[in-house]
Amino acid sequence: ELAKEKQLQEQQRIARLKANGLQDASLRQFTFANDTGINPEMQKAHSYVEHWPEMKATATGLLLWGNVGTGKSFFAGCIANALLDQGVPVLMTNFSRILNALTGMFSDDRNKYIDSLNHYSLLIIDDLGTEYTNSFIASQFFTCINERLLHRKSTIISTNLSLESLADLYTERSFSRITSSYSLLKIIGDDIRIKKKLEH
Repeated sequence: ELAKEKQLQEQQRIARLKANGLQDASLRQFTFANDTGINPEMQKAHSYVEHWPEMKATATGLLLWGNVGTGKSFFAGCIANALLDQGVPVLMTNFSRILNALTGMFSDDRNKYIDSLNHYSLLIIDDLGTEYTNSFIASQFFTCINERLLHRKSTIISTNLSLESLADLYTERSFSRITSSYSLLKIIGDDIRIKKKLEH
């Protein structure tokens, strides 16, 4: 009975983590089980999950970059779902959402909010570069990724921007933090969305 009770509690905890960590219900479909094998880099997503204790201990982050529609969000979502299933606190969000929360806060509250992101063992910032950028936004982004590095927390960022644009928009300071602390993974491939349309 006790084992059953424990199992139920763990299932409830994971359900809460998922509700909290995957703010778009559609992200729940981004699983290894739904992988069609179209993305040759997927074994690296499997590897990240398999070596999670090591990734966590070394605060290893990933920067996924490449053209639109090559499956970067799916790649990141598979990692998120697999780790959530193991009971790891993951938040998959985008920078616009983080900015919406930060806008209108006083700096103390902003620091608290950015600090609260450290409750997640893995933070995934999906689709960086789709939001409007200015120097305030670039500095918030720097604070966000820098805090995670200081707290030895892993972060995965996906972007359609080229590395040059990333450095231009989010400052060299952020860019050098990312390039020195994250594994850079270029996701190459045809635009999956176009491919799907052609197949139908």
